[in-house]
Amino acid sequence: MSVTSVEKDPEALTMTVTADLDATVERAWQLWADPNQFEQWWGPPGYPTTVVDFDLRAGGRVTFFLSGTEGERHDSTWEVITADPPRHLELRDADVDDDGRPNDGNAMTAMVITIEERDGGGAPPLLAVPGPKRPVLH
Repeated sequence: MSVTSVEKDPEALTMTVTADLDATVERAWQLWADPNQFEQWWGPPGYPTTVVDFDLRAGGRVTFFLSGTEGERHDSTWEVITADPPRHLELRDADVDDDGRPNDGNAMTAMVITIEERDGGGAPPLLAVPGPKRPVLH
């Protein structure tokens, strides 16, 4: 996967990341939809991901944690707002404490994943993740 652009809009509190994947739309979707595959790529190097719960349907929840290099644990949860396989996913995302509350005391953030083929079809899909740090009121 190659990140082809990162666009930040501090005033709107949004960031859009676009990546070029050498995969079909369906294969790219499986990177998100299969918990075993998700564990293999999510998070920074040296911080393995462990999935606790994984229900990637609208109304579902995904819970996971990253293990730090010095034994620390970073828990996260996603509330699945929309899941339209294999092209669209909307989540509310937060790092959480032991009680499941966002660690920073702020509202959860929004994350939208769109998987599209390039113009002309048949080419690797593009993955755009707009607004991963846009506050969402709940």
